[in-house]
Amino acid sequence: MTMQAFTDNFEDNSTEAGFQFTFYCDLCREGYKTHFHESSTFKKGSFFKGIGRAISLGASILGSSNVGYHAERGADILSERFHGMSPEWQKEHDHSFELAQNEAKEHFIRCPRCKKWVCENDWNEQEGLCVEDAPRMAVEVAAAKAEKMVEDIREKAQKTKVFTGEIETKQTICPQCGKPAGEGKFCNNCGASTALVECPKCGAKNNATSRFCGECGNKIG
Repeated sequence: MTMQAFTDNFEDNSTEAGFQFTFYCDLCREGYKTHFHESSTFKKGSFFKGIGRAISLGASILGSSNVGYHAERGADILSERFHGMSPEWQKEHDHSFELAQNEAKEHFIRCPRCKKWVCENDWNEQEGLCVEDAPRMAVEVAAAKAEKMVEDIREKAQKTKVFTGEIETKQTICPQCGKPAGEGKFCNNCGASTALVECPKCGAKNNATSRFCGECGNKIG
C-alpha cells in the first residue's frame, strides 16, 4: 500500500472502526484533524484481532521530535500496522486518505519560496509568502517597540538610586525616666520636658536635665 501525501507532516489516526488524519503546519506545528469516516467493513466484522486498537503513526512511533513521517518510511510502517486488514478495509483507507488530503488542503498554503505547507496564521497574504520568509511588518514593528521599551526600562532602572536600608534611626530617650519619649516636646511616659538646651560656651545641644555640657564640660545653668 502506497500513500502519496501532499505533505509528509501528518499523522494517521485511523482505527478499525474508521479513518481520520491530522495534518500539521510546517512552521507552528498546529494540526488540523479531518472529519472521521466510518468504515463499512467494521460493521461487517471484516477486521483483524485487537479491535479498538488505534493505528497511529504519530510521535509514539517515530519519536517525539518528528510529528509526521517521510513517505518511504511511512509506507513501510503502514504496511506493518495494517497487516492483516481486509482488502476492502485498505481500499476504504486509501479512499479516505484522498478525501482527507483534499479537506486539509483548504486549510494550508504552500509557500512558493521555501515550499513549506503552512496554516493561515503563518501566511502573509500581502506578500504571498509564509511569515518565515516574509514577516508581517505590523507584527515586527510591535515586537521591536516592545523590545526597545524593555531596554529603556532596564537602562532607567540601572541609573535609579534604590534605598538599601543603611539609614540609621535614633530613638529619643527621656532624660527623666529613661524610656522612649516619642516625638513630642514632652515624654510620653512621665511628661518630663525633652527640649534641648544650648551650651553657652560651645553651643552644643544637651538634655534639659544636664548640669554640664557633654561636648566641652562647661557648667550649664
